[in-house]
Amino acid sequence: MTSMNVSRTKNKIRWTAEDISIETISLIIGIFIFIVTLYPFYYCLILSLNEGRDATMGGIYFWPRAFTFRNYTRFFTDVGWLNAIWISVSKTALGTCLCLFFTCLIAYGLSYPGLALRNTYGKIFLFCMYFNAGLIPTYMVIRSLGLTNNFLVYIIPSMFSIYFCILARSFFKSIPFELVESAKLDGASDFFVFVRIIIPLSKPLLATLALYTAVERWNAWSDTAFYAPTNKNLRSLSFMMRNVILQTVTSPSMSAEELAARAAAGVTETARSVQMAAMMITIAPIIIIYPFVQKYFVKGIMLGAVKG
Repeated sequence: MTSMNVSRTKNKIRWTAEDISIETISLIIGIFIFIVTLYPFYYCLILSLNEGRDATMGGIYFWPRAFTFRNYTRFFTDVGWLNAIWISVSKTALGTCLCLFFTCLIAYGLSYPGLALRNTYGKIFLFCMYFNAGLIPTYMVIRSLGLTNNFLVYIIPSMFSIYFCILARSFFKSIPFELVESAKLDGASDFFVFVRIIIPLSKPLLATLALYTAVERWNAWSDTAFYAPTNKNLRSLSFMMRNVILQTVTSPSMSAEELAARAAAGVTETARSVQMAAMMITIAPIIIIYPFVQKYFVKGIMLGAVKG
């Protein structure tokens, strides 16, 4: 038996001077955009990990000069901030779940081929989406329902979204109706079909809508400002963040005497340093949750736009 030495050659891509220049320019632009996008978050992070009194002297650009966790300790020991976190988490979780359920339930009904006046309902929803009542009529309705300074004002007015309903209806139309017919032949009800068949097949859509809804609920501050301005127990995290930012902008900076007095009292935190810590805690949930739903995001949008 004779052995043969087989020589394998790899196909190498030949780079021209034009290719190298284009790749270099693209890499430089990409790195620049990455730095411009990431650095503001990184800057807020290092300021939140630096002593507030020391940060007032400036000169902090790449890492904390006086590392400390006291800004976060101050944040988590403040009853007002803790209550704001609880309000934000509650209204985001409960509001997102209820909005998805009722929106998808109505969208499934509108996607049903045998629904009478289905096109008329769609036109009415489209008209309401583009021509809403406005802020003052909405406030008057909410006040007449007794929802002002009430936690339910975060939940009930946003339990249905017309835009998400139109998107979900388009997605449900792309699901073969034969699955629904076969389930009904076996004696399944419409609600059973919706919960046990339609919802499990709609994970990309649900993940997309959940991301949009959760981010909107988490970042919303106007609902607190308009509908619960006098109840301190209903202030959300984003609303308190807005107040702190406005106070920081409008109030004058501390004088040397005030800084010396705070240093003598052992207080190293400032309003700005605690604000940076609050900002990091505010954006942390979105940064943590987004990678888990990212794979469904583009798919859900594309599948929902297949049919009108």
